[in-house]
This record gives sequence, structure tokens and C-alpha cells, in this order.
Amino acid sequence: MTTAPTTTAGPAPRTRPELHQSNVAQTWAMSKRSILALWRQPALVVPSMIFPLFFAALGTASFSRATAIPGFPEVDSYLDFALAGAIVQGILFGSTVGATALATDIENGFFDRLLSSPSTRSGIIVGRMAGGMAYGFLQTVVFIAVLLPFGLTIKGGVPGVITMAIGGTVLALAVGALMSAMAIRTGSSEAVQGAFPLLFIALFFSSAFFPRETMSGIYARLADINPISYLVEGFRDLTIEGFTWSAAFRAVVIPAILAVLTVTLSLRTLKRRLGAR
Repeated sequence: MTTAPTTTAGPAPRTRPELHQSNVAQTWAMSKRSILALWRQPALVVPSMIFPLFFAALGTASFSRATAIPGFPEVDSYLDFALAGAIVQGILFGSTVGATALATDIENGFFDRLLSSPSTRSGIIVGRMAGGMAYGFLQTVVFIAVLLPFGLTIKGGVPGVITMAIGGTVLALAVGALMSAMAIRTGSSEAVQGAFPLLFIALFFSSAFFPRETMSGIYARLADINPISYLVEGFRDLTIEGFTWSAAFRAVVIPAILAVLTVTLSLRTLKRRLGAR
């Protein structure tokens, strides 16, 4: 008498909703890791919080009379004008931290272990960017809170503050994704840090520290084509003019467009890196 061989059924394939829930859980876990890393290493992020506030204070003390220059927008003080530049400057500083950490993960082999695990590929990148986004939101709120006792006036009120916080978060995503693409491409934390001065140059060739109406020559032409000028002016109009949909559009939609482009770039860079393995 013979018996039919028995077979052991393998695990049932997961359904699409289950896969989606798993991807979300993995992305959330990596996001928490990124955020906690910033919290546990304050030395990495404190400079990007202190230096923009220092420059805002120095600029207010040095350029207080510049508000009388023809073409300068009507402001209660130069501090109101300087807030937007300080926020953007701080986010440019802070958003490179996550990309540097990503490059470090690549250097020490942790990134390869993540790739060899059954984890979502996009979640690896998005999770790392989450720390920069949370920090960008925090920077915007802290800068406003710290400067308010020194005479800062937000004519956009609570809606203006909320819009700036959202814009700061999205800008952090855009810059973080750009620097993450470089981290994936080079696998070098030194290369990421070395590329940061290019962002700082782009900031100075914008209207972050002086209005475009007071500029002339090549500097004015560069500021006119620099997208940073327009998002800075969105933040600034929310501060010195009040909440308008035009200002909100520039403060949120411009960095959102940049974020779409840079996130796409980072994911394509990751795909090319995986294809080369």
C-alpha cells in the first residue's frame, strides 16, 4: 500500500493592501531612525540653528538703515525682512545632515545590508529624508519663536506661520533629496559636505538678504533667474505684507516643485546604483 506524498504549502502571497501596509511600516521605522539620530547627535544640527540666528541679528544691527533705501519694501524693522533669509539659510544648512548620514551608511556597509533585506527601496530614501523634513519644520518654528521677543512681526498671523512651517518642511525635503542623490551617486560623506558651498552660493545670489529692486548688473540678473529668490520672497511677503494666496503659492508650491524634481532624481540615482550591482 502506498501513500501519496504530502507537500507543505508555503506562505500565502501577501495581498496588495498587506504589501502597502508593510511598506508604510518599514518607511515609518526608518523615518523614526532618522529623526532619533538627529535628536541623539545635537552637535550635527545645532550649528544650523545658531548661525542663521546670528546672521539675522548681525544683519539687523548692521543694515537697519538700509530700510530707507529707495525700492526697499516697507517694513517695521530689518529683522522682519531678514526672517525669510534666515529660515532658508538654516534649512540649507540642516538638510545636508541627513544626506551626509546616508553617505556614511553607504561607507560603513549598512546601506548594502538594507538593500539586501526585504525592505522597500523608496522607503530607505524617504525614511532618511524624514529627519531633514522634521528638522526643517522645527527650524522654521524655532526661528520665529526666538525672534518674536526681539521685535519680529508676522503680519500673516497664524495662517502665515503655518504656511511658512509647511514651506520649510517641503524645502527641507527638496534640498535633502538633492543631496541624497549625490550621496547615493558618490557614496562619500566628504563629497556631500563638499557640495554644500554650492547651495550657499545659490543662496547669496538670490534676494535672501536684499530685495531685487535694489540690485543692478549681473547680480540682479542672477537673482531674477534664481528660484530661491521667489520662495524667499513668498516667506517674506507672509511676514511683512500679510497672508495672501500669491505669497503662500511661492512659499509652498515652488519648493514642492523642486521636491518633485529632486526626489525623482534621488530615486533614479538609487535605481542606477542597484542596476550596477
